[in-house]
Amino acid sequence: FQGIFVLGLPYALLHSGYSGLFLIILAAALCCYTGKILIACLYEENEDGQLIRVRDTYEDIANASCKKLSPKLGGIVVNVTQVMELIMTCILYLVVSGNLLSHSFPYVPVTEKTWSVIAFVTLLPCVFIKTLKIVSKLSQLCSLVHFIIILVVMTYCLTQIHQWSWAKFRLSIEFEDFLVSVGVIIFSYTSQIFLPTLEGNMKNPGEFRCMLNWTHFFACVLKTTFALTAFLTWGEETKEVITDNLPSFLQTLVNLCLLTKALLSYPLPFFAATEIVCACISRGNHSNYRSPLFSLGVRGSFLLLTLLMAMFIPHFALLMGLTGSVTGAAMTFLLPSLFHLKLKYKKLSFLEKCADISVFILGFLCSIAGIVCSIKGLL
Repeated sequence: FQGIFVLGLPYALLHSGYSGLFLIILAAALCCYTGKILIACLYEENEDGQLIRVRDTYEDIANASCKKLSPKLGGIVVNVTQVMELIMTCILYLVVSGNLLSHSFPYVPVTEKTWSVIAFVTLLPCVFIKTLKIVSKLSQLCSLVHFIIILVVMTYCLTQIHQWSWAKFRLSIEFEDFLVSVGVIIFSYTSQIFLPTLEGNMKNPGEFRCMLNWTHFFACVLKTTFALTAFLTWGEETKEVITDNLPSFLQTLVNLCLLTKALLSYPLPFFAATEIVCACISRGNHSNYRSPLFSLGVRGSFLLLTLLMAMFIPHFALLMGLTGSVTGAAMTFLLPSLFHLKLKYKKLSFLEKCADISVFILGFLCSIAGIVCSIKGLL
């Protein structure tokens, strides 16, 4: 949850004022709820009333929900959506890495795209990642680097506490700017793509709901504290990425930390995307598709694809926003609530049905608003 998006939260507060603080809390509650209902769809009660895990992936949930319409339609839609979002995330990390390197070493006569290729070379070992355990170790290091970045920014903000003023908060907000803030805040919590795999790999899956509650609670507290202290420090001068507000002597240090974080973040979406593709291709009885060499080929192809797209896509940020509005809202709000209603309708209380319908409508509105803003920007 504490991804690079967090660095845009102070900017989101600039455009959403006091409502932004409420949105950070609301988004945590909604994303925690959709995570729980998504995992609930993996289970069914047996004859003794015990919950048994009968599905393993997001795809299995989708296929079960769309069984009457078409046995594999739901799975195809979910897999395409997941792979699109994961690939775009990987590409973003490469673009960000090139950008950070060019800003950290401006005196080196190398273009931003060349820096992206240099960053790509450090990611080549990703083709040998076979288990989630290795990814989790890298993600742990990523979290450590992230806390260092947050600590540096917040320490500097606390040295400027004498300049803080609540008058910096806006009371009136512009609707279009507000929608951008909603997107940044909501998508800083998204994790639904990884949850079925994560829950299936837990030593004690019974602790999943408790884990989800605590992680969302702490993420919410940290996001609110960070966004608030940074915004109170810079006010109207708050930039899109808050590290750009730091004095130059701190900026280089933080940029290098951000580069490390981006490179350590890459393996998780990369591993998830390649696992989905390998699982889809090897579903038949072809033994060739299950060989280690085939998996290596898929991972190598994906790695190369992310580099090529990072090099040649123009207006990447706007295309990322458009993809995020479609895939992010769908995977986080629309599909979990829809599948939960479809698979558990008879067992849900009236309030639970209302909650699912409300989340679906909210997700739909967020998606439409994001698409309109992104297309307008592209045009």
